[in-house]
Amino acid sequence: MAVDIPPLVKTSRLRSRGGLLGECMAEFFGTFVLISFGCGVVAMAVAALPGSGRAATTTTIFLAAGDWLLVTWGWAFAVMFGVYVAGGISGAHLNPAVTLAMALRRGFSWAKVLPYWFAQVVGALTGAALVYLVYRDAINTFDRTVTGPKVNGHTNTTFSIFATFPAPYFHGGVWGPLIDQIVGTAFLLMLIAAVIDLRNQAVQANLGPLVVGLVVAAIGMSYGANAGYAINPARDFGPRLFTYAAGWGSLAFPGSVSGVFSGYWWIPIVGPLIGGALGILLYDLFIGDVLLTRTELSQLPPPGRSTPTRTRPEE
Repeated sequence: MAVDIPPLVKTSRLRSRGGLLGECMAEFFGTFVLISFGCGVVAMAVAALPGSGRAATTTTIFLAAGDWLLVTWGWAFAVMFGVYVAGGISGAHLNPAVTLAMALRRGFSWAKVLPYWFAQVVGALTGAALVYLVYRDAINTFDRTVTGPKVNGHTNTTFSIFATFPAPYFHGGVWGPLIDQIVGTAFLLMLIAAVIDLRNQAVQANLGPLVVGLVVAAIGMSYGANAGYAINPARDFGPRLFTYAAGWGSLAFPGSVSGVFSGYWWIPIVGPLIGGALGILLYDLFIGDVLLTRTELSQLPPPGRSTPTRTRPEE
């Protein structure tokens, strides 16, 4: 904005926020926004729309592709607005896999990795708590209405508002969901790297958050049904912590449904961390290194020479 905005807190007290503390606050708040809208749209689809009489029955969810599109577009907007909120201060990682990848290949300080991770997880937990506060009545009504296995009166369906679980066709296996999370997060980091790479066809002006949101939508549409496309350890772990404390118990930790899957909680953490590192390495191998080579070859030669001077390594 063109006008001066006075600070809420005296400037002398704000100085500590100018460094890492301020960046972690931005990561917290950006991730809070991400989860508030992301889990919020799932709460709409799972509990609020059926419970409010806007679906065929009080338990009707996901009967058509359009229902899934509601969720994928909702998460896309959630990511976009989270990045817009925090991008100017922290770079808006909002995802431990992004933070790890940036430290691995983009010069991000390793000393900031753990503080960023902590801020992201706490932001995600707080966002989940807000969604529960707003949709508690709808969630409880849905859980009372449906039949089937319950933990402390809660179902795995309402747990899915907050965190992820694998599809039944994996039959409780580990490798299918783990590979899914690795692949989905690898694509996320590949495309983020492309979007922010000024050597490539980088997004102009401040449209980067919009494009990153579209990336998340594309991943959800192409790979989402396998395991809920967490592709973000904080996005899953923070809300999982909250649901464990709020009564979902073993559905959250260790992440088990009797006879279906067990001990799932670690997969949306380990898979994205591996996938994020793999994704940015693949981008640099296939694209980044080529862009670097072309930049070096395009340097002007010194006066009097028709080609750039090349130095040969000493033998």
